[in-house]
Amino acid sequence: MTLNRSARYQGVFPVVPTTFTEAGELDLESQQRCIDFMIDAGSDGLCILANFSEQFVLSDDERELLTRTILEHVAGRVPVIVTTSHFGTRICAERSRRAQDAGAAMVMVMPPYHGATLRVPEAQIHEFYARLSDAIRIPIMIQDAPMSGTVLSAPFLARMAQEIEQVRYFKIETPGAASKLRELIRLGGDAIEGPWDGEEAITLLPDLDAGATGAMTGGGYPDGIRKIMDAWRAGRREDAALAYQQWLPLINYENRQGGLLSAKALMKEGGVIACEAPRHPLPAMHPATRAGLIETARRLDPLVLRWGG
Repeated sequence: MTLNRSARYQGVFPVVPTTFTEAGELDLESQQRCIDFMIDAGSDGLCILANFSEQFVLSDDERELLTRTILEHVAGRVPVIVTTSHFGTRICAERSRRAQDAGAAMVMVMPPYHGATLRVPEAQIHEFYARLSDAIRIPIMIQDAPMSGTVLSAPFLARMAQEIEQVRYFKIETPGAASKLRELIRLGGDAIEGPWDGEEAITLLPDLDAGATGAMTGGGYPDGIRKIMDAWRAGRREDAALAYQQWLPLINYENRQGGLLSAKALMKEGGVIACEAPRHPLPAMHPATRAGLIETARRLDPLVLRWGG
């Protein structure tokens, strides 16, 4: 199965980490360097304010500052997806309109949830996305991730794509992602403009086999993910499989060990950013975990470890 070349957005759209100082303040200079590196490393586009961006420790004012600063600095070099998730329909719509007006190419939104137990039924989820669609003119990506604790079946996702104008992209991060992507494409047909892989590309090759047209990964090594995606785009599946096999140890280390701090650790090691610290109360990466991450990365010589030199 080949990529849908009619899709407006496809390819590698890594998540941009949010950079802080040791004191926990926003570091906008490092943030801009981070953006420049990620574009230089071959990102087809970027996603900001996602969970891997530590969006949950940002104030509303900081969200607006980061959105404005990053979109102005990108200056149209690549499309930018802005994550605008919120439990409240009106607040999510307002966030999304502001992102659109600032120049976002798309918004990514999780279904409404709060904490470990507060969810809403399918009828309210459908209305949530329908009202959001009515508020904006740019595509919506539904993020289907275990974090929400909300089951979004392939038939329900396909129905929303067919019934809600701006619901066109889907980032599938649940177990059995390839099977779900394949079923979503079968049921939704042309309404599924962008079936995407997530989860740091841990299942990228089977997801591409299933019909994925994009990958939203961590931000530390877009050049490595591009090697997989570029070979796939060119119809060279065996080369894509070999590249996937080559980069999988680092993908796995990020997905299973370093988590959302991996990109910043790699960027700090390579001189891209000044500080890799998360914002409290997130703990710093354990030194042994960090050492293993850097050791794994050095075997692959990613641009991130050379860019700031």
